[in-house]
Amino acid sequence: MNPTFWRLWSAAGLSSLADGVLKVALPLIAVGYTREPALIAGLAFAFSLPWLVLALPAGALVDRLDRRRAMLAANLVRGGLLAAVTLLTVSGGGSIWALYVAAVGVGCAETIYDTAAQSIVPQVVGRDLLARANGRMFAAEQTANEFAGPPLAGVLAAAGVVAALVTPVALWAVAVAALLLVRGEYRIPREKPTKLRTDIAEGLRFLVHHKVLRTFSVMVGTFNFATGATFAVLVLYAVGPGSAMGLSAPAFGLLMATSAAGGLTGSLVAEVVERRCGRVRALWISWLTGGLSVGVLAVTANPYAAGAGFFVGGAGVLVSNVVMVSLRQRLTPDRLLGRLNSSYRLVAWGTKSLGALAGGAIAQAFGLRLVFVVMAVLAFGVVAGLRGLTEDTLAQSECASA
Repeated sequence: MNPTFWRLWSAAGLSSLADGVLKVALPLIAVGYTREPALIAGLAFAFSLPWLVLALPAGALVDRLDRRRAMLAANLVRGGLLAAVTLLTVSGGGSIWALYVAAVGVGCAETIYDTAAQSIVPQVVGRDLLARANGRMFAAEQTANEFAGPPLAGVLAAAGVVAALVTPVALWAVAVAALLLVRGEYRIPREKPTKLRTDIAEGLRFLVHHKVLRTFSVMVGTFNFATGATFAVLVLYAVGPGSAMGLSAPAFGLLMATSAAGGLTGSLVAEVVERRCGRVRALWISWLTGGLSVGVLAVTANPYAAGAGFFVGGAGVLVSNVVMVSLRQRLTPDRLLGRLNSSYRLVAWGTKSLGALAGGAIAQAFGLRLVFVVMAVLAFGVVAGLRGLTEDTLAQSECASA
């Protein structure tokens, strides 16, 4: 890995830590305003809603702009918006609705940042090192976003609302400084000017007509719907004396960190698993173990058992992520990578918002446990998408894209 990659890696880790703190801190802060399941779950919906609305334009913009500069602008917007919400809170104007504004605004900037961050990697390291580079990137993101972020968010939320909001602002500012050290131009040359709508349509057609990538996007979308529903209401199931688990806010952060610990493990071993098992077998194993991150809650409220399930499930999810993202980067031309990533995430990540809505509605009407049962069936059921997939199929797809 060259020095440019490690600077990009540092910026990704800092940005992910800010995301991890904010996404866990906001529901913990919101519980101080309301205990309504629909309103709490709505925060998760607000975070992921921009992927449904802005994913496609974001991908087209990333393919037009310098990808490093797009990442810089996105972090500046996120930090500035959250700083404004913090000032509003300090002045006595804090409310659940101010948290919604923060969630939507940060989510909008995230569509640009994440699309650009994933699209820039092949430009920095080349396609031969993609599995290793993606493993390192996912390791940094998982460690920061889900391992360090949740417990830190619990501590900060216990310390006070302002501390929980100011910390992500500071982290995004340092990430901007790291990105400024990434030298070079990362704009893809364009043969002729085109309309944004034309660019978007080209990216969508590529995904829809590519059987392997289309299948993967549906699988990830279904799984993320299940996890979006599950984790949108988990704070109500886990935190407080009247909850099933009875955890404190810091203990909830530690519980969430077990998934990240598993994810970190998975990201570090993904390259080895892919090499020794083959990509198809690695996907079967990783998807089946990934389902435990949802399925464990359907059978127990024991926090230790839940933590073990989150760890194993997190490892499986990250192995599948490294294998799939590396394949996606190899199968897609550089000029289409931003649009392909955004089209993919429209399905794969936009479903998180729909899952959050579904989780809140089911919990409101039938109770929390039914959310976990229904979503466990969906999470384990996605392996059906791997039927018929072989190493020869993948090799043929790579040859056709070369």
